[in-house]
Amino acid sequence: MAGGGALGMIETRGLVGAIEAADAMVKAANVTVEGYRALRNGQVSVLVRGDVGAVKAAVDAGAAAAARVGELYTSHVIPRPHGETEGVIGAAVVPLD
Repeated sequence: MAGGGALGMIETRGLVGAIEAADAMVKAANVTVEGYRALRNGQVSVLVRGDVGAVKAAVDAGAAAAARVGELYTSHVIPRPHGETEGVIGAAVVPLD
C-alpha cells in the first residue's frame, strides 16, 4: 500500500456497484484508486487516496453512483490514517499496481 494522504472507502454488495463507484470517484476528483477487497459473500470494498477535500468529494460521488446501480453498504473517509492503521490496510486490501 502506498499510504499517505486521506483514505476514502466504499463498500458495496457486488462488483458492478464497486466498479461504478471507483469510476465515479476518479472522475469526480483528483484521487487514486489504491486497492480493493472482495469477500465471498459478495461484499466489495474500494479504497482511494488523495487530499482530504478531493477524497471527500470522490467518496460522495462514488457512494451515490454505487447506490444508483446496486447496493451501497457504507462509505467513510479517514482524513489522516495513523501508521498502525496503514498496516491493517496493507494486510487486508489487494493493491492496484
